[in-house]
Amino acid sequence: MLTIEEILETIKMVQEENLDIRTITMGISLRDCGDADHKAACRKIYDKITRLAGPLVKTGEEMAREYGLPIVNKRISVTPIAMVAEASSLGDYIEYARTLDRAAEAVGVNFIGGFSALVHKGFTGGDIKLIESIPGALSSTGRVCSSINVATSRAGINMDAINMSSRIIKETARLTAEQDSIGCAKLVIFANVPEDNPFMAGAFHGIGEPDCVINTGVSGPGVVRSAVRKLGVDADFGSLSETIKKTAFKITRMGELVGRTAAERLGVPFGIVDVSLAPTPAVGDSVAGILEEMGLEHCGAPGSTAALALLNDAVKKGGAMASSYVGGLSGAFIPVSEDAGMIDAVDAGALSLEKLEAMTAVCSVGLDMIAIPGDTPAETIAAIIADEAAIGVFNHKTTAVRIIPAANKQVGDRVEFGGLLGRAPVMAVNKFSAEKFSRRGGRIPAPIHSLRN
Repeated sequence: MLTIEEILETIKMVQEENLDIRTITMGISLRDCGDADHKAACRKIYDKITRLAGPLVKTGEEMAREYGLPIVNKRISVTPIAMVAEASSLGDYIEYARTLDRAAEAVGVNFIGGFSALVHKGFTGGDIKLIESIPGALSSTGRVCSSINVATSRAGINMDAINMSSRIIKETARLTAEQDSIGCAKLVIFANVPEDNPFMAGAFHGIGEPDCVINTGVSGPGVVRSAVRKLGVDADFGSLSETIKKTAFKITRMGELVGRTAAERLGVPFGIVDVSLAPTPAVGDSVAGILEEMGLEHCGAPGSTAALALLNDAVKKGGAMASSYVGGLSGAFIPVSEDAGMIDAVDAGALSLEKLEAMTAVCSVGLDMIAIPGDTPAETIAAIIADEAAIGVFNHKTTAVRIIPAANKQVGDRVEFGGLLGRAPVMAVNKFSAEKFSRRGGRIPAPIHSLRN
């Protein structure tokens, strides 16, 4: 039974500390929708998504009212479309993206993820068609999100896929230039991608998943920041870790309750709860703010990587203690445009691209929502992605890059996306060339510790 104190504490978390269920994401398998006739395949995809996800938004809204808890987003993830569309003979897969967009609009979700390809060891014809379709797909739809997995700790790093991805990023930026290259905000390049991640833009429904499943993503950086502040500046790191762990425990339990209830009402299995500190542009709802409460003058100062490591580990421990079904990414996100504290740190000169890369070695994602000058060469972007993939591959963790070469923008300019995507200062990129390195192509071999079986 909950005590009065615990109920009041939860109310305070919601009202004053930005606690929310960030997303209820329905994963839907489209493996039974492939067809040599692309029109038939698109019809099957639309019908299955609208049939299964039709009640999703209404269910989320009803639960939000019942629990008095914000459920911010209702979303869908689907089987990587490269696998589904490959049965057809279409020259590109933009029509599949438009079908996903229509289905998402029909059921009322804000994003649908899975216009994706898994190419960490090589390409099929469908993979190539999908990747080449990404710029057109993201520039002609509003809700579709895309991802490409280019590396795993078992397979190594596919530099051919990274080089192709960097060109696709540049073209997507060009086609959405009038919207500050927002298309790139819906495209993630992964290493060691998880198959049950409920967060966008990288969500897709993995091939080992059931036909339909509910995954939830909870977020509470404001709650953790408040708990750290109450602990005071004199507490040692053991006490700090314990406080964050207990806070993450409470957040996770709430997320699992919502996820299991939603799954029961929708008549599908419950999958996982992803307990990730995903910030928003709202003041106080910031991962950077947590690090600064630990004693850093600004996020990016010396000690930032150690502070983030403690935070990420404590969140994972609290989540694992609270639920047997913690999955997805689970930890701390450090997107620049979506975190008011990160933006302030960049503006103050405390946080550079190089320091962010170091911090990604111990966070849950990677270089996320970072705007760079629009004239940055594709080969430089490829090398940035390769660096991030190497961190993931050699440390057996997920890393990702969501980078925005903002068309017609230079260092000191800003991009404005609005909503959860926020705004971002354009950051400087190392001026020295990686062109000859990036163009070598081929596959960087997996590290020796991949031979674990």
